[in-house]
Amino acid sequence: MTTTVSLLAAASALPGPAVDNAALGRRLGMDALWEQWVEAFIGTRTRHLAVDLDSGEIRHTLVELAQQAGGRALDAAGVAVDEVDLVVMGTATPDRLMPATVNLVADRLGIDGVPSYQLQSGCSGAVQALTVAHGLLLSGGLRTALVLGGDVVARFYDLRADLRKLPPAELVNYVLFGDGVGAAVLRVGEVPGAAALRTVFTRLVGLGRAPGATLEWFGPVDRDSDRPAATEDYKAIEQHVPVLTAEVVEELLQRLHWAADEVDYLLPPQLSGRMTRLIVDRLKLPRATEVSCVADTGNNGNGIVFLQLERTLARLGRGDRALGVSIESSKWIKSGFALEGL
Repeated sequence: MTTTVSLLAAASALPGPAVDNAALGRRLGMDALWEQWVEAFIGTRTRHLAVDLDSGEIRHTLVELAQQAGGRALDAAGVAVDEVDLVVMGTATPDRLMPATVNLVADRLGIDGVPSYQLQSGCSGAVQALTVAHGLLLSGGLRTALVLGGDVVARFYDLRADLRKLPPAELVNYVLFGDGVGAAVLRVGEVPGAAALRTVFTRLVGLGRAPGATLEWFGPVDRDSDRPAATEDYKAIEQHVPVLTAEVVEELLQRLHWAADEVDYLLPPQLSGRMTRLIVDRLKLPRATEVSCVADTGNNGNGIVFLQLERTLARLGRGDRALGVSIESSKWIKSGFALEGL
């Protein structure tokens, strides 16, 4: 039985044109000083939003974006829809509680008669989806998987709110996140020109730790609740994420018996441009080229790992090695994966 799963291709879909800090600040009634604060302390320059800032209307759904990303990944991999044996999706923001977004995406792509799974989680849901697909492919009977991840966070924005009166835990969400979806195609065996997924793991490490982020669902009974729809404990994230990232890198290196100077590419966590810079500076990977996009795309939640993979596969040569890390702050999950060019 084979012990290798290859990553054939990855692709993404981002809604609408990029929205820079000046445009966002004007719409939200913030001044130039606020824009400077975002650039200096958050480090995110632009993001793509599924919500039209002028009208407040949702212009792009998660299903629509996932269909685009999934179709592009299949095309890039040269895989027909009838070759897909498994579909797995990670998201924190499904369009509805039911039907599951993954099944609506499969329907739009023309995929049927296969197992499908949707995992609800924060950023590490992307790696959880890769983990599930990887394990099922290696268990036998399945050959090709389409793995999806993404989020539409902008629909949690209250564009009527006076941001000058919001506490930091709510205000920061307006600048951290961008909407987007990514997808990858996995296949059993070593495929020349692809990347071997050498290892992948996720682990809950939230025992006794307060949630670092929340997203609420409101039904008819509690839709008038005064609880904020989304919160982010940025200070807690600054404290824990760099430490957890270093732990993941160390575990990946030990699992694979790779030396730190044998890593060619690093896909670090993508909360914000500034946070990513702090994380990378702490890691001792002397040869690794950083693959980041958060400063231009915002934090796309479950989509960001696939955006990084898309960029990495375009560079990864035969024998090149890459490490990826994703940390979920909602109840603290650390996850990682390793690739090697074939």
